[in-house]
Amino acid sequence: MGRKNRNRQRAQQDRDGKPEGKRNRDDAGWGAGYSEIIKENKLFEHYYTELKIVPEGEFEEFMETMREPLPATIRITGYKSHAKEILHTLKEKYFKEVQDLEVDGQKIEAPQPLSWYPDELAWHTNLSRKILRKSPLLEKFHQFLVSETESGNISRQEAVSMIPPLLLKIEPQHKILDMCAAPGSKTAQLIEMLHSDMDVPFPEGFVIANDVDNKRCYLLVHQAKRLNSPCIMVVNHDASSIPRLHIDQDGKKDVLFYDRILCDVPCSGDGTMRKNIDVWKKWTTSNSLHLHGLQIRIAVRGVEQLAVGGRMVYSTCSLNPIEDEAVIAALLEKSEGALELADASADLPGLKYMPGITSWKVMTKEGQWFSDWSEVPTSRHTQIRPTMFPPTDPEKLANMKLERCMRILPHHQNTGGFFVAVLVKKAPMPWNRRYPKSIEVTGGSPADVPPADGSSAEAPVEAVEGETPAEGNPSCSVCYSPPPPKKMKLFGFKEDPFVFLTEDDPIFPPIQAFYNLSPDFPKMNVLTRTHEGKKRHLYMVSKELRNVLLNNSERMKVINTGVKVWSRNTDGEQFGCAFRLAQEGIYTLCPYIRARIINISVEDVKVLLTQENPFLSKLEDDAHNQAKKLEMGSIVLRYLPDPQDLDAPQCPIDLCGWRGKTSLRAFVPRNECLHYLRMVGVEVFRDKQGKRNDGSTETQEGSTEDAEGLSQEADLLEQEGEETEQNGSESNTNDTEPVSSSCDGPTS
Repeated sequence: MGRKNRNRQRAQQDRDGKPEGKRNRDDAGWGAGYSEIIKENKLFEHYYTELKIVPEGEFEEFMETMREPLPATIRITGYKSHAKEILHTLKEKYFKEVQDLEVDGQKIEAPQPLSWYPDELAWHTNLSRKILRKSPLLEKFHQFLVSETESGNISRQEAVSMIPPLLLKIEPQHKILDMCAAPGSKTAQLIEMLHSDMDVPFPEGFVIANDVDNKRCYLLVHQAKRLNSPCIMVVNHDASSIPRLHIDQDGKKDVLFYDRILCDVPCSGDGTMRKNIDVWKKWTTSNSLHLHGLQIRIAVRGVEQLAVGGRMVYSTCSLNPIEDEAVIAALLEKSEGALELADASADLPGLKYMPGITSWKVMTKEGQWFSDWSEVPTSRHTQIRPTMFPPTDPEKLANMKLERCMRILPHHQNTGGFFVAVLVKKAPMPWNRRYPKSIEVTGGSPADVPPADGSSAEAPVEAVEGETPAEGNPSCSVCYSPPPPKKMKLFGFKEDPFVFLTEDDPIFPPIQAFYNLSPDFPKMNVLTRTHEGKKRHLYMVSKELRNVLLNNSERMKVINTGVKVWSRNTDGEQFGCAFRLAQEGIYTLCPYIRARIINISVEDVKVLLTQENPFLSKLEDDAHNQAKKLEMGSIVLRYLPDPQDLDAPQCPIDLCGWRGKTSLRAFVPRNECLHYLRMVGVEVFRDKQGKRNDGSTETQEGSTEDAEGLSQEADLLEQEGEETEQNGSESNTNDTEPVSSSCDGPTS
């Protein structure tokens, strides 16, 4: 390291008391930036000044905002019945505590809801990690955010990233494909929307979340697992050639077409400069030129798999029209009327955006401009393609209605930069049309081709094969000789199989009897991850995902699916059932369980979640009497809200538990335990010295002593879940005896 660099690093360390690299990592996530990086790029400014994507007179404000740190945003998980309780806690406790605080003479601004996000379920704040750690009250807020994020009740997600799922208009019956899903914040939104009615454990719809990067797929699994949904499947494929899937439809094999597709493609990311500071020095127009072809191929593959009448949202975190309007224009031109841009202007009231542009130029990294494909020299034809330019036919351009695209500029609502377009499929894609055999399609004129508007009995239907090249137009409206399908290449960790229980599997009758499962329990949806040996865990998927799994095992690489509902207990057989309930799947299972349920009060919840192994006598009389009537073994601990007691939680709570000889235990992961304790008015907090503090005035005998630390056994349970997420298999998991859920404060 040179002397200048050493001196600069020492000076930086003197300024904030920690090494430069460490400071950068710590500050990256919550609005703080890499202040020593010079946020200048003359080529970037020249390029966007010339393209005029920013309204006249606003460019300086646009650039100033791009140099400011991005506000932190949080989203409350919308599908859970606990969302209102979390929102109430945030507004009435944490937001009120921080709004009048001063740190280093600076008054802290209270978090504000995003005006365009429904039901006040998304909020933004300028608090950075550094500020969060300067005040004990802010540190509590930070720990609350970390804990609730890990338990799946809050997602920390950039504001503009929340837009595409909202524009898809998800309904519970929709079959959804997320083409480039990792790390998974948008996928989580899609899952939440499927579960908008919590009384329906198995919505008819599902989400298939795909990513090309095997390692990033496990990030995706981690995000999805927090939501404990039986309707999510994570797969690992190149989005531009993601395989067509088959399903059984009324006893016949049919092609799976999706009702909704999220096509959030890889991009140059210049809209993320406020949080990804490296983009400032790395930005060049060649990034967009290199990605344009891939973006078209992915979008084409998406619309091929979209059902007629379905919606696809195309989005990027780039402001560059080469990655935005140019891709949409190429897609519309190839579709020959099968696609149209939807007008989404009224879908998110309060969202400020600029309409799509209809005129743009292409610039090389050396700064040379081209206004039309005819100007591009032959030597540049490999880097610059015809689809990068706007259509030259004014009538065709007008019919595309590119102004319906939406570009979000950072200075309008203090966000990142973003682009989004909503496409609706009106008819099969021209290269996928299949006509009745009675019509001979030859190399004749387009007039020989039957109409594709669906009005005639001779109308085409979507074919199962025949792809279009991403660059250039198909030679005719029907693809006569489709390219041979590519052999699927599989990389990364080899997953354990997904094996559904058979109708007569001997492990199921004891489970059915022990929990008195209702006759409509869908036992055919239960699966394991092993063909041989003892089944250690049982998972559940929805009926529709079961259909997909059974019909496509050789066609796709599945990383993870299903929610864990039961785990084998070492000594369980002596209690009448070898499988105990798993907290992850409790809300999926509970509608079918008719035995082994103890109704508990708010005070019982406090006792069960703060004491290691409370005696039955510690419970209130009603719960005590119910527990005494049950044999030893796995149980459901159920709290039902009392509408008359508005100080108590107004949503149901189901906890997994174990009835011992003289005691009860709850099986709840630490962060969920903290979540439920907050809901009943108990806050467990760890200060900077690592000491536990109870923020609640409602303490009970033994709670301080008994809540000291998470038991080793509970840690094992948590590790078990993490290993399953990381490996997608059972081989490394470890079953333990029933454990307690007593809680300690979260570490920062």
